[in-house]
Amino acid sequence: QVQLVESGGGLVQPGESLRLSCAASGSIFFIYSMGWYRQRPGTQRELVASITNTETKDYTDSVKGRFTISRDNAKNVVYLQMDNLKPEDTAVYYCRAISPRSDIYWGQGTQVTVSS
Repeated sequence: QVQLVESGGGLVQPGESLRLSCAASGSIFFIYSMGWYRQRPGTQRELVASITNTETKDYTDSVKGRFTISRDNAKNVVYLQMDNLKPEDTAVYYCRAISPRSDIYWGQGTQVTVSS
């Protein structure tokens, strides 16, 4: 069982930055693939960025060049650095972990609001 706790959300103006963190419980974090999803009001949850246990990264087109996903296996944390934020980035952001057996775990979410 893995527990995920997100933090770092908030209210920022367009063009500003935020860094989200997702802290994971357990001693085998390093073998999990991790991802950040977001859900805007009235829409389905979408994948924003992912990072495998071998550090392969992937991003949805709308955030390429602005968002960076990274992980620190020593601290059991995955980050999402979000730069040049836009109003359309406003959403609840969720952390997801996938085990090698394809067990899926979700965090509780953190709100990001981009508004002037």
